[in-house]
Amino acid sequence: MGKNEKIVCRLKHFFLKRRHSFVNGNMMRMFAEIESPAKRRRRKKKEMTNSIEKSKSFHSSFPSVGKSTLLCNLAGVFSEVAAYEFTTLTTVPGVIRYKGAKIQLLDLPGIIEGAKDGKGRGKQVIAVARTCSLILMVLDVMKPLQHKKLLEYELEGFGIRLNKQPPNIGFKRKEKGGINLTMLVPQTELDLDLVKSILAEYRIHNADVTLRYDATSEDLIDVIEGNRVYIPCIYVLNKIDQISIEELDIIYRIPHTVPISAHHKWNFDDLLEKVWEYLNLIRIYTKPKGQLPDYSQPIVLNAERKSIEDLCMKIHKSLQKDFKCALVWGASAKHNPQRVGRDHVLIDEDVVQVIKK
Repeated sequence: MGKNEKIVCRLKHFFLKRRHSFVNGNMMRMFAEIESPAKRRRRKKKEMTNSIEKSKSFHSSFPSVGKSTLLCNLAGVFSEVAAYEFTTLTTVPGVIRYKGAKIQLLDLPGIIEGAKDGKGRGKQVIAVARTCSLILMVLDVMKPLQHKKLLEYELEGFGIRLNKQPPNIGFKRKEKGGINLTMLVPQTELDLDLVKSILAEYRIHNADVTLRYDATSEDLIDVIEGNRVYIPCIYVLNKIDQISIEELDIIYRIPHTVPISAHHKWNFDDLLEKVWEYLNLIRIYTKPKGQLPDYSQPIVLNAERKSIEDLCMKIHKSLQKDFKCALVWGASAKHNPQRVGRDHVLIDEDVVQVIKK
């Protein structure tokens, strides 16, 4: 235990016995000053990200647009609801069951303009969004574009790219040889001089850059930074009970958008189906030897990691060591059942029986 930590422990032990809140308040401010910056960051992060690691979906919105009402009606979890802004001040997790799978939703404090710079605990809120598999951007249908642009600006300022793929740009640093630029397609913005000037800002003077499509300077910067996250996003337009049918028809044509009414529970089925589609999940049913398949509790896999090996890792790590083969029933099998190895790729609602050595 360091010298500062010993001082903190002694001061806390002495002053927490005092009844005067004025003294206690002043001393707690002293503790915050004595605490190391790293310890203070860990404490604040723990307060903000309790039960976050297993999250799947995150609600992002401006204050007072109905995201807490949406969580209450979708997951049956109480999150304080009122007609004023900043009702939600802490993380409120909830779980919904859909197609046999459990999807965790997080209701976090609303994001305001300047959140990426720390206003309204914005940095902590947006940091949680980076860990999620999907973002639900809840917008007021009466002013969706205004809120949408501001929220996207705040999220992009924290390195989050919505509904985008990582830039198809090759970038490799080297010790010598200067800047080597390879353009596989004609470029409208980038050229050798601009690429060199961008790299010079990062003090990079030796690198190989390959442009495989018509890229922008922002794409190149994202690749150089290397800390961007690419997350699917659904724009949830709430309060559709306040607009006309004609306006609703126009909203339905907007990409990545689902109109709902959280208060009246309208169009929740479309929203849940969209969430399932954007999470890109598949269900695999297991079959014990000599028994019927267990359809009540499917194993949920990401569609990008859906081999037999991934399934074994999901069940238990030790299953890989004892793995001999697997029997598969379903759309991925050429005949039912088919004996397959670790590399077999599964399809949604396949039935699998793992055979050990």
